[in-house]
Amino acid sequence: MNQIRQALLLFFIIAEALFLSSCHQRTVRTDTATSGIAQMAVDESFAPIIEAEINVFESLYNDAAIIPIYASEQNIYKSLVDDSIRLIMGTRLLTEQEQTIIQERKQRIRSHKIAIDGIALITHKDNNDTLMTINNIKDIMSGKIESWKQINPESPLDTVAVMFDTPSSSMVRYIRDSICDNDPFGKNVKALSSDSASADITRVVSHGKVIEYVASHPNALGFVGVNWIANPVDTANLSFIDNINVVSVSNASQATPNNSYKPYPYQLALELAHRESPRDFPTGGYPLIRDIYIIITDPTGGLPSGFFNFIASDRGQRIILKSGILPANRPVRLIQVSDDF
Repeated sequence: MNQIRQALLLFFIIAEALFLSSCHQRTVRTDTATSGIAQMAVDESFAPIIEAEINVFESLYNDAAIIPIYASEQNIYKSLVDDSIRLIMGTRLLTEQEQTIIQERKQRIRSHKIAIDGIALITHKDNNDTLMTINNIKDIMSGKIESWKQINPESPLDTVAVMFDTPSSSMVRYIRDSICDNDPFGKNVKALSSDSASADITRVVSHGKVIEYVASHPNALGFVGVNWIANPVDTANLSFIDNINVVSVSNASQATPNNSYKPYPYQLALELAHRESPRDFPTGGYPLIRDIYIIITDPTGGLPSGFFNFIASDRGQRIILKSGILPANRPVRLIQVSDDF
């Protein structure tokens, strides 16, 4: 599939160059909302989600080809601002400065929140310490906690080796901004892949490397998007892949099985409900959540716009739910069960 997409991308670039090389010819778009070739820059964190969306979209519309280009957060937003890509998927909205640059080109910006993601903490199968507080995570990231024995004195493990995907990823930004108050990371924090200078259609390895590293190193602690570890055969989304442990996280001062949660979709929904209505949902759910957006600057009527609308549609939202995260536009019923009779 990657070879086919690379061939399509090469064809697309050559065709575009031929059009641009003639100053006497006016470029006429031939794509429609359901046909043609379109590129999309995607945060590497969401490769499994967008692959599933593309597979269904292309199966419905045989004349359409979506070329996903996976890159770090910095690169995908830069590509939109530079007008080299007009459809992206990331974890933040555009800044005022980015909006100004795009609007000066007389381009219309459309943004849509499509999902709520969970940041999963993963450990080796032999590591029995699967409960952590937000403060534990902050202390590990700062280097204040350097050993598993500081979390559990009975742990047979020593140094905590923290692994991320790439240094400038959205995952790193989220932990630095939302958990660590922009404090510097400790020397125990590493990234398994370097930041690429440019987007690369074949570069979808960073989160996979984190999972492989954690699965083979007992002292490791990894950070990945939930969609990378969701169990593909569990239609209820209540389990994860079985070669790693998934840490339960608590907002309390001390983590217990009763106040710590795993990043299941319903726990993401509970945390979102708690933030919107703390009186009705006082306990919350899994605390490490972030929004996912699709942003487009291409005019309506073309294939980028068609795929943008598909992802936001009911069918696109069902695909997101199956990927193990929470769709933003598909209602989720939260039922409170009382012990009172």
